[in-house]
Amino acid sequence: MDDLQQELLKLIMEICRIPAPVPDDFTLDSPLFGPDSPLGTDSLDAVEIVVVLQKKYNVRIDSEETSRKIFVSLNILADFIRKQGEK
Repeated sequence: MDDLQQELLKLIMEICRIPAPVPDDFTLDSPLFGPDSPLGTDSLDAVEIVVVLQKKYNVRIDSEETSRKIFVSLNILADFIRKQGEK
């Protein structure tokens, strides 16, 4: 896990009040939200996370479709933030 991925996971766990340690079955490709997520997060958590990510990383997550695509996994979320930072 690289620095950005670690930072994002820590941020998600803080926002969603997920107690440490990270669940054993969590991987970089695990779903971040929904019934299959090892984190136990849901769509209400996603709304809170979007607000924080937009402020902290100066990215724009402007639609439900975009958030569904980027919140598939920690890998995809980190890639999205890196690409937005390059613009």
